Amino acid sequence: MIFAPLPRHAPMGIYIHIPFCSHICPYCDFTTYAGKESLIPRYVDGLARDLARQAQSVQDREIVSVFIGGGTPSLLDGDQMRAVLDACRDNFTLAPGCEISVETNPNSLTQPLLTAYRDAGINRLSIGAQTMDRRGLRRLGRHHESDDVLVALENAHAAGFERVSVDAIFGWPGQSLDIWKQDLETLLGTPHPPNHLSLYSLIVEPGTPFADAQARGILHMPDDDATADMYELAIDTLRDAGWTHYEIANWSWHPGDYSRHNALYWQHGDYLGAGAGAHGHLDGVRTMSHLLPERWCEAVENDGDTVSNRESIDVRNGLTETFLMGLRLLQDGISADAFERRHGVTIEELSGPNIDAMVATGLVERTDSGIRLAQRGAMLANDVIARITEFDMAAARSP
Repeated sequence: MIFAPLPRHAPMGIYIHIPFCSHICPYCDFTTYAGKESLIPRYVDGLARDLARQAQSVQDREIVSVFIGGGTPSLLDGDQMRAVLDACRDNFTLAPGCEISVETNPNSLTQPLLTAYRDAGINRLSIGAQTMDRRGLRRLGRHHESDDVLVALENAHAAGFERVSVDAIFGWPGQSLDIWKQDLETLLGTPHPPNHLSLYSLIVEPGTPFADAQARGILHMPDDDATADMYELAIDTLRDAGWTHYEIANWSWHPGDYSRHNALYWQHGDYLGAGAGAHGHLDGVRTMSHLLPERWCEAVENDGDTVSNRESIDVRNGLTETFLMGLRLLQDGISADAFERRHGVTIEELSGPNIDAMVATGLVERTDSGIRLAQRGAMLANDVIARITEFDMAAARSP
C-alpha cells in the first residue's frame, strides 16, 4: 500500500540534481545548462563534499531512495556515478534494497555505460523517451530517435536492470489521438518493455521557448478536450493491458514496481536535496539550492551555505500539501489514521462537508482507511483538491 501521509521522521530519500544538458529542450523549465559539461568533474567532487556535510542533519534516519535527476545525469560516466553513490553509501544508512534511480536520455545509453551504472549501484532507470513519433521528437526539441529508445530498453535488459521506467509526453503540438495510441502500443509491445510508465500532459511553462512561441501565435497547443481524450486513452489502454494506475501520471506493471522516490513526495515525506537547483524537504522546512552550478560549487568548496532559499511550512500549508500530494495516490489515497497522527486533526473535522460534497458528485471515494480520488476526480484533480482544502483552520490543533 502507498498511502499518505508518512509519519514525521519516517525513512527518507535523497534527491541529487545534475544540471547539465547537451542542449535545452524548448518546453523544459528545470534547472539545466547547456555547454557546461566541463564542470562535471568539479561538480561531482562538490556533491561528495555536500552529501557528507548534509548527513549530519539527518542523524540515523534510514534512506529508502536515492534519485539522481536533471538535466541529463547520463552525461556522467561510470566512475563519476560511482563516486556520487559512494558518497551516499559512506555517509548515510541506506536501507536494504534501497531504490537508486537515475534519469537518462535514450541516445546515451550504451550497454557499457549501463553496465558501469549497474556496477556502481544504480538499480532503476528512468528513460526520457517523450514520444516515439519522429515529428513529435523534433517538435519537442529532442535529439534522439524512437529506435534509440528501443535500443536503450534492450541494453538495459542486457545490463541486468529489472526496473525500468519510461517517460512520455502527450498533448504536444500536432499530436493526434492515433499518434498517442501508437506511442503506447510501441512501448508495450517491445521485447523487453518497461515495467513503469510516467505519462505527462505537456504544460507550457513561463519563460520557456514554447511560452514565447505561444505568445507570438506560432505555437498551437491541443485544446483541453483533446488532451483529456489522450489521458483517458492511456487510462483505458493500460488498464486493459493489466497495468496499475497508482498515481495520476504513473502506472506500474506490477504493484511493487512503483517509484519509491516519487512516493516520498506524494506521501509528504522528507528528502535531502543536493546539487545546483535541488529542492529538499526536511522536518517542516523546504529548501532550494543555488541555481548556478558555478556558484553552488564555490559555496561547497568554501564551506559556505549552498541553500539560496528556506521556507518554513506552517500548519495550513502542511495540511494543504498532504491533501495536494496524497490525493494523487489513486489506489490508497489518504489514510484517515495516518492523517490524524501526522497533523493532530481528523480529515472529517477539517474538511468533512467538502469531502461529502465531492463524494456526492462522484469525484471522491471513501475507502475503509480514508479517502481517494475516483477516476472522474482524477480528471479534475486540481479542482477537487482546491475544494477540499477550503477548510476552517479553527478545527486544526497542534500535533
